[in-house]
Amino acid sequence: MTVMNRRDALKSVVLMMGGTMIGATAILTGCSPERQLKDLNFTPEDLAFLDEIGETIIPTTDTPGAKATKIGEFMQMMIKDCYDADQQKAFIDGLNALSKDFKAEKGADFMEAKPEDRLAFLNAMNEKFKASGEERQPIVINMLRDLTVLGYFTSEIGATQALRFVEVPGRFDPCINYKKGDKAWAI
Repeated sequence: MTVMNRRDALKSVVLMMGGTMIGATAILTGCSPERQLKDLNFTPEDLAFLDEIGETIIPTTDTPGAKATKIGEFMQMMIKDCYDADQQKAFIDGLNALSKDFKAEKGADFMEAKPEDRLAFLNAMNEKFKASGEERQPIVINMLRDLTVLGYFTSEIGATQALRFVEVPGRFDPCINYKKGDKAWAI
């Protein structure tokens, strides 16, 4: 029995998403971008901030949320390994702007705000991006959303608790009845 490693799993998810994710080129080719920022480091506070953003995007319900998967660590790995220098800079600048703008608009730090205020702010950022009509230069909200969804559903928690999971090798069932409300299948 062979075990799918993280790189193979990510390639599969990116292919399913149509390769539209930032950093997809690095994932699909298996090579790091030629030009990356030197000494790009995330502090524990940065990782906690990313965890909270991820938890806002995929909150805990009857299944664990993104924070339980240590989504901040996943985002850090993807940013450092798969993004080129321009994308890395856009991500860091976007995070700093997000933090600053949230504090200016809500009068509180993102980390201390109520979940509904965080969600409203992120939704407003997304709507602003959609209204801008810019498709070629994704802003940080798209990066955060893509990384959160990718990291969550390729994690053990996402694949086994949020999705239906059958350990491989399993039985082949060519036709499975769908009942309204059934979870999607894990890859």
